[in-house]
Amino acid sequence: MENRLRELRKQKKLTQVALQMHTGIEQTLISKYERGERVPPTETLMLLAKFFGTTMDYIMCLTDNPQPPPPLDRAGGSGKKFYQGT
Repeated sequence: MENRLRELRKQKKLTQVALQMHTGIEQTLISKYERGERVPPTETLMLLAKFFGTTMDYIMCLTDNPQPPPPLDRAGGSGKKFYQGT
């Protein structure tokens, strides 16, 4: 996770202090997350994912796909049509 978070921050050309100013996450915590000394809580991961426009799974290196999934439609589906057969 530490390399992914650092990579995302550097892609936006942000220092740890600048990331703190945008997210409210203390610079010391950002540093510990980037060094792998601490794992961010779920709320912090959600905030970081939203800020960087990616997913918590991508930040945590559970996937290599940085793109969030498409939004669900009002019925709770992905908006894709599936063949249901008869």
